[in-house]
Amino acid sequence: MGEHKNNYPKLHNAAWPGLVGKEAGSENPPISLDDMLDFTANAEVGGVKFDGFDLFLFDPHVSIDADDDELKILGEKAASRNLALGSVVAPVWGPTGGGSAMDEGEGRTKFLEQVKKGCSIAQRLKKMGVRTGGVVRIDSSVDPGSWAKDPNGQDKIAETFRQAAAIAEDHGERLAAEGEICWGGMHSWKNMVDLLERVGKPETVGFQADMAHTLLYTLGYNAAEDAILPKGYDWEDGEVLDNALKKLTAALRPWTFDFHVAQNDATVHGTGSHDKTGRHCQATDPNGKLNIPHHAGFWLRNEDGELTKAARHICWDGCMFPNSVMTNPQTWNDILGAMIAVRDQHGWQE
Repeated sequence: MGEHKNNYPKLHNAAWPGLVGKEAGSENPPISLDDMLDFTANAEVGGVKFDGFDLFLFDPHVSIDADDDELKILGEKAASRNLALGSVVAPVWGPTGGGSAMDEGEGRTKFLEQVKKGCSIAQRLKKMGVRTGGVVRIDSSVDPGSWAKDPNGQDKIAETFRQAAAIAEDHGERLAAEGEICWGGMHSWKNMVDLLERVGKPETVGFQADMAHTLLYTLGYNAAEDAILPKGYDWEDGEVLDNALKKLTAALRPWTFDFHVAQNDATVHGTGSHDKTGRHCQATDPNGKLNIPHHAGFWLRNEDGELTKAARHICWDGCMFPNSVMTNPQTWNDILGAMIAVRDQHGWQE
């Protein structure tokens, strides 16, 4: 490992960029799980490789209804590449079999069923010894416009999340809600904190911070009243950005136990059926507004500069890239290099 002395947090890649925003028959069809695993396993920078990967429980990668035999095969695929399994994304959204967390009827029932299936898969993979940790990721599965029309919407989502928490606890799992500007009730940092406080299960339901999405929180996309950065902010003024991120992370860091390293150019983007949300940029994108290792520290260290160690693995998230980018080995080496830089600055040894 040379100068790279830290071995925690573990470095994971994400499998879901092979599915999110992809459409069969288009120029960018879904990329198979095997290919995503190979991209991950083949990346290497300075003798350092990825430690594992996180999953989207959705066909054609991993069926939410996968049986033990299918999960055993999945585990073998990971082990053969010297990769551990980590967090999993439960497909709680309507088009994938789930439903809105704001719907007190059928939507909630379907949402919770997907959470239950996702927690079951996570639990079984852990028992098989191929999953070393991580969380089950959820969202509210409702758009901000619909949320804004229901004065009781936040309470309804919170109740759904509380019921989801009970399911997770039964399976020995934790849920992480990823704040994206496309999800109602989670589309601003103030709403996200409010929702987590209403749920009131900090040990079970926490926040999954993605650097690309949380940067949009500071700009107030979909919630201008909650913007932290001034209108017309000059991106050359790093101190203003740092202060904005300090305010943001002070509010959300206490809830954060899952973390995605990412880059963003302060714009929104959506492809396929995915609503516009924070654009994921390549790690080396010259238009990226984040100093990745520097700004990752705002999440991984507390206000006194001490490591929180709340996330024992960190994951790269980069969705909705063209397949020409995804299939380029240099893409994954660049990503791994950024992840290593984060761990060099904010990691530890065990």
